[in-house]
Formats: sequence, C-alpha cells, structure tokens
Amino acid sequence: MKYLIVSDNHGDRDVLVDLAGTYRGKVDKMFHCGDSELEPTDVLWNDFSVVKGNCDYDPEFPDTIVEKNGTDTIFMTHGHLANVRSGLTTLALQANQVNANIVLFGHTHEIGCEVRANVLYLNPGSISLPRGPIQLKSYAIIESTPDQFSVQYYGRNHQPFKELHFVFNKK
Repeated sequence: MKYLIVSDNHGDRDVLVDLAGTYRGKVDKMFHCGDSELEPTDVLWNDFSVVKGNCDYDPEFPDTIVEKNGTDTIFMTHGHLANVRSGLTTLALQANQVNANIVLFGHTHEIGCEVRANVLYLNPGSISLPRGPIQLKSYAIIESTPDQFSVQYYGRNHQPFKELHFVFNKK
C-alpha cells in the first residue's frame, strides 16, 4: 500500500490542490494530519482523510481517525491532544488501543519517523511552515509491504529529499 501524508498547510489551499492533482490515482490513500485552516465542507476532503488540528475550529473535523487498509491499521491525529511536543507516550497508548501499525501526526511542524515496537510513527513536517533542525517544506509517502515500511520525504516541487529516505523492516 502507498500512502501520502501531509500536515500543517495553515490556509495554503493551493498546495493541497497540487498534491491531490499530482497523486490522485497514484497512491492508495492521502492523509492530512490537521491544521489545514480550511472548511470541513471543502471538496479537497474528497481526496484526503483529515483530522482536526489546534488551528481548525470547526467541530465537524474528527480528533482522530482509524483506517484499515490491507494489513495496515492507521491511527491519525494532529498531536496536540496527545502532547506530542513532550514525546510519543500518549500517542503510543492511543495507537495500541486500536492495534495500529502506522501512526500519523503533525502539530510540531518537524519531520520525524521511527519504528517502536513494530509501529511506524510518522510526522510529515509542515508543507508550509517548517520548524526544528530540518527547515524543509515537506510531505511524506509511505510504501508499506508485508516485510517493510519505506518512507520518502518530498518537497513542494515533488522532488524527493534523497537524504530523507528510510526503510524499516517489519517485525
């Protein structure tokens, strides 16, 4: 399965239109980890599964989403309600409750991916306002096979950041 993950565009609708147009039909699913600052009725959400961020005020956005795709169970939240700035413990407990093997979140605007206890935790960074030591406007694509997760980060021009490619064996 192939998943596109984006977060924290903060009102920049055009970048999401570009992503949807570029990847529609080329990935199995597109995920938005919150802080879009768009309306929940926006037609873009026909292409993306989306959660509510701390800058999304409409209650129609869900706080979390759990999706099953093939052998993957994906748990997505923005991260502010799981206190991700202080670590992944709360997020891990939430993911464990739904038996997720992929956890997607944003909020920090910082690129990050790691595997803990056979679960992939991924923050795509911010497509508009990056923070932290890696100042790149980014999104990520996960390729999940029965044996591994392959994660590649991309810039707004859809070119891969070659140094931001990670492969994790499952189990």
